[in-house]
Amino acid sequence: MSLKETINQRITEHLETTYTDDHAVRKLSQHYRREGYVKLPGLVPQSLFTETSQEVHRLLDLHEKRIDIHLAETGNSPRFMSTISQQAIAKDSELIPAIYESEALMGFLSRLAAQPVVQCPWDEEKYIAIRQHKQGDTHGWHWGDFSFTVIWIIEAPEAKYGGQLQTVPHTDWNKQDPRVEEYLQQHPIKTWGHATGDLYFLRSDTTLHRTIPLNADRTRIILNTCWGSESDAKKEASHETMHAMFD
Repeated sequence: MSLKETINQRITEHLETTYTDDHAVRKLSQHYRREGYVKLPGLVPQSLFTETSQEVHRLLDLHEKRIDIHLAETGNSPRFMSTISQQAIAKDSELIPAIYESEALMGFLSRLAAQPVVQCPWDEEKYIAIRQHKQGDTHGWHWGDFSFTVIWIIEAPEAKYGGQLQTVPHTDWNKQDPRVEEYLQQHPIKTWGHATGDLYFLRSDTTLHRTIPLNADRTRIILNTCWGSESDAKKEASHETMHAMFD
């Protein structure tokens, strides 16, 4: 059995024993569709999360690249962090692509999204990793080019040091006129805390979001896995922010 088949079987068996209550899954789906966000405890086996965490740390040691930039397409919001590109992960990891391509995982996410979740139509956004570790590091206000994202919290600081997710759901990204400040003034901002080992599902293309800047030299590491909707495959998407962060 190939690694891809083995990973899919592990996820299948895990989901079949973890999310057995259809009503509970429906509540998660409703929360996700209402808030553009839902935390998913136990989405993958703990052993698989541990293996993935070790893999992300290994890849960071090999490939991380520091960026300190502001992006006009998201209202000049900052990106202060270290990154690993999809190309680097695909080159040096078998595990992360195998998890990403799991039919069982995409099937469960489709239940939550109440629509098909399919592989991202642009390879370079399928999976990336980010490390924030300096005071002031942040992934500033932004949207994603594609619909669905699962974030793996590989390492999180204590809440008092920042790094929490903030969201404004049901917003639209106009890259020529992003109006980020207007959205922030007119709509409630939700703040979601996470600990090492958490995973969450984000409606990334219509949820304006950021991480609160770190207020001390503490570490926040994530693996970002991104999928598309059926409509994403049909739209023409440009990738200015991704090119700025990873090229």
